[in-house]
Amino acid sequence: MVSAGAVPNLAFRRLRGPRSAGEFAAAVRRAAREIGEQVACDARYIGRVESGEIRCPNYAYERVFRHMFPGTTLEDLGFSPRASVRGRAAGPAPDTPTHPPTAPPPAPGSDTDEESDVLRRVFMTSGTTTVAAASLGLGLGGPAASLPLQRRVGETEVSAVERAVRQIRLLDDRHGGDRLYRRAAQPLRAAYALLDAGTAQRRSMVDRLHSGAGELALSVGWLAHDSGRFEDARSHYAEALATARVAGDPALEAHAFCNTSFLARDTGRPREAVRAAEAGLRAAEPLGSPRLRALLALREAGGRAGLGDRTGCERALGQAHTAFARGASGADPEWMSFFREAELEMLEAQCWAALGDWSRAARHAGRAVRLQDPHFTRNLALYRAELTVDLARAGRAEEAAASGHEVLDLLNRVQSSRIRAMLRDAAAALEPRSGVSGPVRAFLDRHRAGRAGV
Repeated sequence: MVSAGAVPNLAFRRLRGPRSAGEFAAAVRRAAREIGEQVACDARYIGRVESGEIRCPNYAYERVFRHMFPGTTLEDLGFSPRASVRGRAAGPAPDTPTHPPTAPPPAPGSDTDEESDVLRRVFMTSGTTTVAAASLGLGLGGPAASLPLQRRVGETEVSAVERAVRQIRLLDDRHGGDRLYRRAAQPLRAAYALLDAGTAQRRSMVDRLHSGAGELALSVGWLAHDSGRFEDARSHYAEALATARVAGDPALEAHAFCNTSFLARDTGRPREAVRAAEAGLRAAEPLGSPRLRALLALREAGGRAGLGDRTGCERALGQAHTAFARGASGADPEWMSFFREAELEMLEAQCWAALGDWSRAARHAGRAVRLQDPHFTRNLALYRAELTVDLARAGRAEEAAASGHEVLDLLNRVQSSRIRAMLRDAAAALEPRSGVSGPVRAFLDRHRAGRAGV
């Protein structure tokens, strides 16, 4: 059912012309095949666009539409700017994005100010968001502030929580977790203060607030995870899981288990990684998202690789590929915007690395680098760091050094303790080699100089 707040997309309806919605959907699918895209377009999707329920298409659909109507922008097609819909849907659900927005990162040196300003603006949207606005001040060097209770929680407050999720994900896509974590923790406390107040007007508002707070906990937990604060991450993920259970939200529960599995693998608890992934798959069953099942199967594969269970790992990888091949769907959660073929290749590379098959790991990591969209700056650095480690362990030292230089170039813009740790592992693998070549020595010297300057 279309929300009362949805605005019909008349521009898109005019582009359809005299064709039926079904005929136009077929034309969209044909256009997608022409440029190598895969979209599950049908008459229902066209109806959702034209009704205004989909305020912005995902990147795959955008490329198809712009192929069909050369020279047009999203606004020409009647859509909202992408940055206004990145994150979990509020009310009318935006289409699931598959890439981050195209806005360039800020110039070096301006990151901290921009992040502070963005997070401040997210919550200080009106005089009624006093809880959220007061809490944001705690992350910016100000004194601790009391959090006054709201008389009631309404659309403004719930939308503020959802916008915080959206903005944090945008900034994380560009910069990584190190600089964002402390600031992002403040909106999270504000969101749970709103939940504790228990003054939402309608059940639908309560559900949205629970979902928004849970997604915010996962976003903040991920920033902690990415910046090496593993116990903080574990706490945030557990908080999100508890919120999902209280709210009866299987989508949030699956997301929480997915992140928990990833963290367990990263912190040397592979058996827990497997159990969490299996629990996530159970939670995801009613959601109807093959891509979510694929990601959870990859989480299981990572855990089984950590256990040295090659057979179980290969079985889970096969399940992941089968589910992924079914393509994107309208049921895919919006937080999965990062999960395309490049991420699948990256996660498979990590499995082979854990099993000690470094050449095979390097092959998959190389594919991930080639496939990755350049707008995901943090992930581009991450994939190249994985490739650097795998090449170094596989004995391909000069290739590893070349890849390592590319990672160092990106670290001017990305702050991620996880990526820096991977680069240290690569350097450690290259150091003991006798008769190190000039290119390898140049990388090691540059890496050492960079560490000294941190």
